[in-house]
Amino acid sequence: MYSAPSACSCLCLHFLLLCFQVQVLAAEENVDFRIHVENQTRARDDVSRKQLRLYQLYSRTSGKHIQVLGRRISARGEDGDKYAQLLVETDTFGSQVRIKGKETEFYLCMNRKGKLVGKPDGTSKECVFIEKVLENNYTALMSAKYSGCHLFIVRCKLSRDTAQGRRAPGNSPRLDLLTTDGLVQSW
Repeated sequence: MYSAPSACSCLCLHFLLLCFQVQVLAAEENVDFRIHVENQTRARDDVSRKQLRLYQLYSRTSGKHIQVLGRRISARGEDGDKYAQLLVETDTFGSQVRIKGKETEFYLCMNRKGKLVGKPDGTSKECVFIEKVLENNYTALMSAKYSGCHLFIVRCKLSRDTAQGRRAPGNSPRLDLLTTDGLVQSW
């Protein structure tokens, strides 16, 4: 039916196509998705649907809950207090969140001195926190703008060590994260 040269050329063509497919698959395996994730987490995600969770942050130092009282933040709220109810909304593709007081609708932000303040507009990077689930399934919240500053009521000392990602001594006050389903998570 087929002549020997046409069968040989057909086999060569199939072999070349097979080699091309293997090269395409090998090129796809070398794709590094970390670059894509980093690019997606840099900018705010206004397209995706926001996920909202209701939290209360418990301060071990004061034994009370964090309250967003407009521009002022305090750690004197009782359990179930209307100013201690915090809405945590996703901000980007990654694990960045914004925390807003349910009653006042002010956002929990960290100023350049490391002090927590409330702002009516939460679009600045100062109002974004990185949510990290630790090995013990507890949640840690850190400032996205000021690296090394963890979310707590006392001031965070922005020393040279903290700016380089290392913790400054005495910079680890404890917070418990009390979720609405009653689970207490400390960090």
